[in-house]
Amino acid sequence: MNEISEKIKILQDYIDSSSNIVFFGGAGVSTESGIPDFRSKDGLYNQKWHYPPEQIISRSFFDANPAEFYRFYREKLIIPGVKPNTAHLKLAELERTGKLTAVITQNIDGLHQAAGSKNVFELHGSTLRNYCMNCHAFYDIDYIAKSGDSGDGIPHCKKCGSIVKPDVVLYEENLDEQCIEGAIHALEKADMLIIGGTSLVVYPAAGLVNYFHGSKLVLINKSETSDDAIASLIIHDSIGKVLGAIHA
Repeated sequence: MNEISEKIKILQDYIDSSSNIVFFGGAGVSTESGIPDFRSKDGLYNQKWHYPPEQIISRSFFDANPAEFYRFYREKLIIPGVKPNTAHLKLAELERTGKLTAVITQNIDGLHQAAGSKNVFELHGSTLRNYCMNCHAFYDIDYIAKSGDSGDGIPHCKKCGSIVKPDVVLYEENLDEQCIEGAIHALEKADMLIIGGTSLVVYPAAGLVNYFHGSKLVLINKSETSDDAIASLIIHDSIGKVLGAIHA
């Protein structure tokens, strides 16, 4: 048995002996579905645009230059045809068996819900929800995608004509308080926390991990994280490969 196999066996033992598991995940969970992450060598932050991606996805840039924001947004953050991968599906299965009580995600793709997860805290919002900034009318992701085919490429409300904004937390915006409170409550009750596919460098989201006080902290990530030193178990491998080997 190799080292990874031994660690997966330990992870299985942890899961079998737990009754209140919370999963905290980031971009690495969705890269196996074909969605690019931000910080890897091929990630969005290392690609060239007219402006740095960090600037484009900020609230001040959205307000000042919505056409350029939406050009980037449609090309890089709306990925057609993506489907849940092994990691998403296994987490949903763990929830159905009663082992996993919550998923806390930094992702905005809605793939956890598509896989069947019910109790999902989307810290950074979702591309699937979009609202008029004036009358708050709802628009789906297809409306945003198709708005690039006409006029200035900015989606406008059919009811009042104002700009439609994605329900995504941009830089310079605060996280949703109700979402944060729900995530904290889930973490405080958990007896096991699995952190996967995240470098734990985006705050304040990464700081939520400090609310976990259980004894089993598992880190599954291809590279090291700032919390490796305090983890009970560290597996440096694909999140889909590792969770795919687990029995719910």
